[in-house]
Amino acid sequence: MKRICSIYKSLRKNEMYLYVDKREALSRVPEALLGAFGPAQHSFDLVLTPERKLAREDIGKVLENIEKQGFHLQMPPGEEEYIEHLPEELLRMNDPI
Repeated sequence: MKRICSIYKSLRKNEMYLYVDKREALSRVPEALLGAFGPAQHSFDLVLTPERKLAREDIGKVLENIEKQGFHLQMPPGEEEYIEHLPEELLRMNDPI
């Protein structure tokens, strides 16, 4: 299954994204979710296929959610994930002297 998706970022919550079918845009996203998501800024369009890799999301789940409910919501990473990806020198700045 190949799908052309539009990805929107939330202007209210850093690193929160909505994946939707490009042809449908935000039309299938529930109003309550759009209200919580805040202003949605179109970031880019992307062709999604089961073989494609995404950095933080399972492509199968993204495609399934878009098919079944009309959107996929990517939540911001937890604090542990932020720390896990910080360069070692930044982590050492917090070490006691």
